[in-house]
Amino acid sequence: MPFWLKIFLSVLVVEILGGAGGIITAGSIADWYVDLDKPPGNPPNSIFGPVWTAIYALIGISFAVVWEFAEIGEAKRRAYCWFFIQLILNLSWTPVFFGLQQPLPALVIIIALIVAIVFTFRAFRPLVPASAWLLVPYLAWVCYATYLNAGLWWLNR
Repeated sequence: MPFWLKIFLSVLVVEILGGAGGIITAGSIADWYVDLDKPPGNPPNSIFGPVWTAIYALIGISFAVVWEFAEIGEAKRRAYCWFFIQLILNLSWTPVFFGLQQPLPALVIIIALIVAIVFTFRAFRPLVPASAWLLVPYLAWVCYATYLNAGLWWLNR
């Protein structure tokens, strides 16, 4: 399979999975979320969609780079495992926070997500360093989202 197709498929799958969370988010933004007290530095809601779209593209490209260039073996399997763990945690945060409207359990998930992203970075870096560095904006954004999640929980408990 050509590399461009691996990039296309990887980005498409991650964007579709990530976008599915937007359906859950949309319903809660209009009622529950709008009434919450927000921590300082909370951005306008219109920022989240474009930022997540760009981050999901980087996540997909990162995966495609490992898929294409990493040697087959135990290290690649471990990298895939961490990648899928972080993806599952990422995808589970939205239904817990917005769908169930449970900021504290969502905070636990997002902290675990940070750990999983770091382990994914560490697994990707020896295989293809560029693939790991593509995850840095994701890690930074999730750290910021963790601050927001913690602030929302604290201010609204």
